[in-house]
Amino acid sequence: MHVLITGGSSGIGAATALAYARTGARVTLTYNTGPDRAAEVVKRIEAEGGEAAPVHLDLTDHATITAAVAQAGPADALVANAVRWGGVMPGSMPFEDVPAAEWTEALHANVVGNALLVQAVLPEMRRRGFGRIVFVSSGVAEEGVPGPGPYGTAKMALHGMARALAWEAGRDGILVNVAVAGLTLTDSRRPIPQAVLDEIAARTPSRRLSTAEDMAALIVFLGSAANRNVTGELVRDGSNAGRSSHAV
Repeated sequence: MHVLITGGSSGIGAATALAYARTGARVTLTYNTGPDRAAEVVKRIEAEGGEAAPVHLDLTDHATITAAVAQAGPADALVANAVRWGGVMPGSMPFEDVPAAEWTEALHANVVGNALLVQAVLPEMRRRGFGRIVFVSSGVAEEGVPGPGPYGTAKMALHGMARALAWEAGRDGILVNVAVAGLTLTDSRRPIPQAVLDEIAARTPSRRLSTAEDMAALIVFLGSAANRNVTGELVRDGSNAGRSSHAV
């Protein structure tokens, strides 16, 4: 099995690349600004006996999307994890002060960029009669957080895209789902005070927050042959079940 994972150089993307490789899948992981981090993930996979390769992809540059898919070769599964975060952080400014450029850039990269990515991989999946597509989304899209309106709006658009694709591509053996991450413990999240993490975890059924590896396990299932007929669904990890704020 060959898997193309965008944004695979860190966080959930890197954990997903490692998890797929441990199942025996060949992995192509993309990076935008972190070639060294991508190379390190590849090195870790190869050290465990797996096969992986890095390729550059920028969701705002459509030529790189086409080039990355061509370089990677036919993919059995696509994990659309890469994201343009934008500059509007929670509580940083009122909605009416968000610059128009933030909206344009967020939707151009996260919506149009991902649509073009799917367009690039879909024909070969149709031809082979098999495909798995997993969009990685955020609890912010459903519950909302004051501030990052462009980010949450763009993530919600992926939910609609997945539903449309599920209906359109299902008869060709292609299943499309959304893995919705809540507050996920990755390296970039470690500076959050432990007391805050504990308070959010207490509002989840399992009383703990998900790790990147937890999300990776969910993604690998949805994006593999083990998933036989789950499609068009939003699948939330446990950190979302309590509708905790500050989702990734």
